Parts: sequence; structure tokens; C-alpha cells
Amino acid sequence: MSSIRDVAKEAGVGVGTVSRALNHTGYVSPSTRKKIEKAARKLEYTPNELARNLYRNRSGIVGLIVPDLDHPFFACLTRNIEMELYRQGYKTMICNAVGISDREREYLDMLERNMVDGIITGSHILDGEEYLKQKKPIVSIDRDFGSQIPIVGSDHRMGGKMAAELMIGSHCRKVLHISGVSPNIFANERHRMFQQVLEERQVEVLQFAMDWNTFHWDAHYRMAEEIFRKHPDIDGVFSGDLGAAACMNVALQKGMRIPEDICLVGFDATSITRMVYPCLTAIRQNVELLAEISVNTLLDQVEQRKNVPHRQILEVDIQRGGTTRAESEDIDL
Repeated sequence: MSSIRDVAKEAGVGVGTVSRALNHTGYVSPSTRKKIEKAARKLEYTPNELARNLYRNRSGIVGLIVPDLDHPFFACLTRNIEMELYRQGYKTMICNAVGISDREREYLDMLERNMVDGIITGSHILDGEEYLKQKKPIVSIDRDFGSQIPIVGSDHRMGGKMAAELMIGSHCRKVLHISGVSPNIFANERHRMFQQVLEERQVEVLQFAMDWNTFHWDAHYRMAEEIFRKHPDIDGVFSGDLGAAACMNVALQKGMRIPEDICLVGFDATSITRMVYPCLTAIRQNVELLAEISVNTLLDQVEQRKNVPHRQILEVDIQRGGTTRAESEDIDL
């Protein structure tokens, strides 16, 4: 196996020049850089990534903490974050928290011990003080830890308003709102705005709260059965995608017509909304952009590229499906 000294000898330059060229850590003239790259290809030289990271005091690994990969939104988000980190030369270590705070704590310990260079967290289980004790790079998705930790999230307030307007446009009069509330998360604004807009229009809103960390289909399906048993006269449902799909399933089993008898609006617009018929109308988060900005915000801190803003909020839009009665409702996938 060729060494960096072999490359230097082949290119007729010093070892330090080869190191600067291959690691992009200093100026090397274009002509010299070409000679070095040609020599490295000829000798099939592979840099020692471990040694390079030790020299830079980095691991080349980023920790990603999500509540549960069984949830379609977090599965999609994880996929996009992993791909963006890989594109930028980092590997991803994934913590599937599944409602266990010790899992999150272990990853924070890894950050403290330099086993990961930073953490992107979308989990809301562990007490915020555990994060605030850290002095190394962390980016939060949707949860506000205060000014110390940058936040990236979607405009849930606008998402709640859009969902309410879809219900109003569909002439719903008794709407079920399924929410899962956790302290200090942006999603709470979605729930507040949805209820506020409908109540201002004299639309009755029934609240059904689920544990925020409930992500499994069976729990959502049991919830939907209970709802229709207690409130058979509802004509609208707003929920995360899983809850909306479960309510749609139960409503169809009961012989209800969609959207004539009941309208449904999901939130996230994950793939599950397009696996059902009719396609679920849903408020769509831009998961690709959410992942890209989260990664860049973290790496800007890790590599000290530039200061990062504390709060970055991304726009949402509507995936128009066939589960609402709003005028000019066309499926827009």
C-alpha cells in the first residue's frame, strides 16, 4: 500500500505539500496540485482517514437522534440527513430513541468524549438541561432549547392555518383535531392556530390528545376506532399522517364517503398519504431542505465555517388530494 511519502516522491514535492493538497488545508499551486493528484491516482494512494481525523481532532461522524424510525416522517428525514452528511464527507450514527431517555443520554456522552463531532436531534424525550450542559455543536429540529442551541423547523403556525382553511373550504362543522403535544416544540403552534382559526369561524373543534411519542400504526388505529365510537357525527379530521390515514380506514369501514361525509387533512405529506385512495390532502414539510439546512448548520459549527442563525423556519405547502371538498381540489403529487 502506497504512503504519502511515496506520493511526494513520485510528484517530486515535499510531504507537507502533498498533505496540504489532499486535505485542502493550505495553498498549493494548480500545476503542483495536478502533479500530486496524478501521482496519487497512479499509486492508488488512499488517505488514512482515521489518522487525518485524529490530526484534525474529529471523528468524521455525526450523531442523529430521532424519536422512532418506525414513523414515516422521521424515516424520511433520517434518510435525507444521512445522504447529505455522506455528500459532505461525514458518516452518520443513528440513535433510534423509541421513548427511552437513556439512549439520548448515551449519545450526548459520545459527543462529550469526542466520539461524534456533533449531534442533530429531533427527539423530545430527554430533559433539556442535559443538552444545555453540552459545549459542543448541536442542532435541534423543532424543539426550542433556548439561545444556546440552533433550531431548524417548519412553519407549523402557517401549517395549522392552512389546515383550518381547508376544513372551512370543505364546509365542515364538527372537526376532530388529533394532537400530540410536547413542551417547547414548534408543532404546538400548529395545534393552537388550527383551533383558533376554526373557532373564530364558529366551527366546533373536538380535541383528542395522544402521547407525543406514539408512532405505531396499531395505536393510531385503536385511537381511530375509539374516536368514531364516541363521535360518529364528526365531518372532519386533522392529524399527523398516520392518524389521518387510520381515521380514513375506519371511516371507510363504516361506510362513510370521502370527502362527501367526512374530510381528512394530514400533516407531513409522507409517502403513506400517497399509498391510500383517495390520496390524502396534507400539509407538506420540505424534508429535503430541512435535512440540508440541519446538516449545514451543524457542520458550519463543527468546521467553524461561519456563525449560524439561532432560528431557521421553512415554509410549508399543501399536497392537494381527494380527502377535502375545497373548490378546485386537484391531486398535486
